[in-house]
Amino acid sequence: MHITPEALKGLLHAACADQMECVVLWHKVEPAVQAGEGLVALVQRQHLQNFLLWHVEDRARRRDVDDAVITACKREIDMLNQRRNDLMEQVDDWLVQAIAGFPAQQGLSGTMRRFNTETLGAALDRMSILSLKIYHMVEQVDRKDVDEGHRSRCQDKLAVLRAQHQDLGRAILDLVDDYAGGVKSPKVYFQCKMYNDPALNPELYAAKPLG
Repeated sequence: MHITPEALKGLLHAACADQMECVVLWHKVEPAVQAGEGLVALVQRQHLQNFLLWHVEDRARRRDVDDAVITACKREIDMLNQRRNDLMEQVDDWLVQAIAGFPAQQGLSGTMRRFNTETLGAALDRMSILSLKIYHMVEQVDRKDVDEGHRSRCQDKLAVLRAQHQDLGRAILDLVDDYAGGVKSPKVYFQCKMYNDPALNPELYAAKPLG
């Protein structure tokens, strides 16, 4: 894969803008995602898992429903979290392959490589969650059934969230510059989730069949 640092920055900017747009759209119509294996499409599919998780986790906190509903929510949350992390790794894999083509990366040996504390895929996941928080905080600011104090507190939180979103967006682009300059190298950090694997979760492999 051949891509320039500036072209990659353009894709990352488009992916983050798409997250914000999809949050608004998916609250109006049934969520749907792009086909294809390009960066924006991959980020959008990962973003959808966060969108679905947000609303299932809200539902799981209800106290006016049967325990069976909460149990079903928990199982759905586990499934969505697994997909969310799997897709994050796919995003990072795409990015690692793209950045490996940067000239500054090709001459680096194993001992010379330096890594960031967070991958670009993980940062894009955080951008996804921030876009959800911004949308729902705007909802709180616009509520008519609360007092002015509630709206004012939420307005302050909204300003913080927007600043964090902007800061993280800049940090993502700065990290691309670090990759382009050979200051740092990308890497996929696999989550190796164990809780859904019947061969790794002792509560699953040690459980005895009923009856």
